[in-house]
Amino acid sequence: MFEKKTYTERRRKLAERLQGGLILLMGNTLSPMNYADNTFPFRQDSSFLYFFGLDAPGLAAVIDTDNGEEMIFGNDAGIDDMIWMGPQVSLQERAWQTGVHQTFPFTRLGDVIKGAIMQGRKIHFLPPYRAENKLILQEVLGIRADRLSYDASCALIREVVALRSVKEPCEVEEMKKAWAIGSHMHKTAFKMARPGVWEQTIAGAIDSIPVTMGGMPAYPTVLSQHGEILHNHSHIHYLKEGRLLLIDAGAENNMHYASDFTRTLPVGGKFTLRQREIYEIVLAANNDARERIRPGVTFRSVHLAVARLITSKLMELGLMKGDVDEAVANGAHALLFPHGVGHMIGLDVHDMEDLGQIHVGFDDEVKPSNQFGTASLRLGRELRPGFTITNEPGIYFIPALIDKWKKEKINTAFISFKKLDNYRDFGGIRLEDNLLVSETGCELLGDRLPITVEEVEGAMNFTKKQNE
Repeated sequence: MFEKKTYTERRRKLAERLQGGLILLMGNTLSPMNYADNTFPFRQDSSFLYFFGLDAPGLAAVIDTDNGEEMIFGNDAGIDDMIWMGPQVSLQERAWQTGVHQTFPFTRLGDVIKGAIMQGRKIHFLPPYRAENKLILQEVLGIRADRLSYDASCALIREVVALRSVKEPCEVEEMKKAWAIGSHMHKTAFKMARPGVWEQTIAGAIDSIPVTMGGMPAYPTVLSQHGEILHNHSHIHYLKEGRLLLIDAGAENNMHYASDFTRTLPVGGKFTLRQREIYEIVLAANNDARERIRPGVTFRSVHLAVARLITSKLMELGLMKGDVDEAVANGAHALLFPHGVGHMIGLDVHDMEDLGQIHVGFDDEVKPSNQFGTASLRLGRELRPGFTITNEPGIYFIPALIDKWKKEKINTAFISFKKLDNYRDFGGIRLEDNLLVSETGCELLGDRLPITVEEVEGAMNFTKKQNE
């Protein structure tokens, strides 16, 4: 946990911003894997962590914005619990750690909320994503489970997003720790990515690293020679010389702050000429985005600038054609760059995505796009100091998508389909770093992993020699 005053100050700001009614924040419960006593690893709700810091199951909290009262609901361990899990910290002691002085058994939550509803008071709650919490909220609020996300408090969502978007110095320090763990994961993969190695062997080795440091992988690792599959969680192939291995992996540290990196490696330690040409375009896009990211610019403008750069470079290779601006305006670049250039990152790898991406990534000035490719941009709004974001351009040759566009004659004025046929077995390249928006620009959250062609080949050849 952070210092007690960190949490009390966050709750004070939240209550001041809402001014009226009760704020109900649900912690998460244990969730069964295949029967009640065999549960998935516990992960606390990120907003509950942000405002209360208590990393234990079966808790809920209420903040009364009218009189400043704060209450935590949960149950103390009984003798049966102690037999299986040993002595447990009391609910009252946990509450004191976060600056709350009133605690009640969990069964009292319904009495408090229903009583407030009967008095005509507003209940602010966030959209639930866990089935267990949906059932609890259905009972205490009297709202059908399938309606809860629609009836969640937009006012509370907006204020939670506003507070969590700007990272405090203590949070930045935790994200730097997550960066270091994630960096260790990728450096381990550099050493292991040799012809003949099973993908699963590498994935298993790097996923164990955050666990040994008290955390967990921040998301299911993407590690595959089929990098054209954007979220490919299959690790069934053996590495072949001359293929590209895309690795998208990050760590969640013991305070639950995340890192999210992607590197693309040449199996065998040397890029082919064709691979190098595409790799250099993605690297140029990553560097260009980093130079553009600063307070006051919209992230959508960064994304579109990167799309224009990628399009221009692909035209130089003959894979695209026509006018660059027209091609991007028509979404032609999305055939090979079908996702956004980045997203928010923090207590969640896609920070606050459970609250609704439209609230997290957009505002009254910048609205989401419905154009293929740009529609996948998760962050478009104006950047502010303290935002932590990813920077992850990529180029992918997806045979099914190429065939669809060719058959339906989509953007034929801008796509050289005949030349694309030579890249059907190429795979994909993505390069991703994590950035902190500063007062004047942006900065990496730690030492950058090898990323230039020379750095990557040098790192892989060094480890190759070590293993010979």
